Amino acid sequence: MKQVDDLEITIPIEEPSRRNALYGAADRNLRLIRSAFEVRITARDNMVRISGPHEGVQRAARVLEDLQRSLRSRPAVTDAMVQEAIDQAVNNGGIHATNEGIDVFVPSTPVAPRTEGQKAYVQAIQGSDLTFCLGPAGTGKTYLAVAVSISLLKKGQIKRIILARPAVEAGEKLGFLPGDLQAKVNPYLRPLFDAMHDMIPFDQIRRFMQNDVIEVVPLAFMRGRTLNNAAIIMDEAQNATAAQMLMFLTRLGQHSRMVVTGDASQSDLEHGKPSGLLDAIKRLEDTQGVSTVRLTKADIVRHPLVQHIVEAYGRG
Repeated sequence: MKQVDDLEITIPIEEPSRRNALYGAADRNLRLIRSAFEVRITARDNMVRISGPHEGVQRAARVLEDLQRSLRSRPAVTDAMVQEAIDQAVNNGGIHATNEGIDVFVPSTPVAPRTEGQKAYVQAIQGSDLTFCLGPAGTGKTYLAVAVSISLLKKGQIKRIILARPAVEAGEKLGFLPGDLQAKVNPYLRPLFDAMHDMIPFDQIRRFMQNDVIEVVPLAFMRGRTLNNAAIIMDEAQNATAAQMLMFLTRLGQHSRMVVTGDASQSDLEHGKPSGLLDAIKRLEDTQGVSTVRLTKADIVRHPLVQHIVEAYGRG
């Protein structure tokens, strides 16, 4: 029964022909939302009516709106999409950035900051010559940096993208891996390729790389270069030493943007060796043109379990 202080919201279905995709098989998606927020949901005549406690109704409505937006460019709504939208609503009050979309080369891939922390991060990249970003796994540090860089390339504001990463992994060194140089470095650079493949068609990535419009290199190969009119990203920067960080930062040329991302809790440097990422942030924190963004577990947008994993390991 509807209580006196309950809230009721009615949401129209944007594409009535796709309401089954929105609702899920046997209304599974609606039932997941109903259970998550303890609200009442009725679907009738191309409308969804949500009623119950104010906060639950508002969050459930935001989840449905997010799913409708997803259906504009996707064939179906998966359980993972529903759970991610629910998780965002629970952790961030349903914050989304529909007007903050990042324009990439694959129009069917909606890329946008999903939390307030991510929104601040994107704004920092867009407004600063150098941006540092610290945060746990799953917060979109690399993904959003690549997305903004691709958007700048598409708009002609830069001429190339350089993606770099220290080749340091849990006690292994490049010499232990088989194959030529490219085969040796590919495992270290795979996360950067994965992000790009979501935003640029495969054939176009290949053309860009053949023409040096996009370059993916180990950090050691950055020495001696000056990079103008470019977006330059260092991923996993917690694994760079102070000397490597100085070398990298001084590659910044005219009309370029630089983004340095990392997770201070996941350093693979030898025991006792300080991270160049934390050192650089401390040295440059009051420098004009430099922004530092610290993402938290509230900004995690991977599988919901990732947030619990980060919390568990954070307790020591």
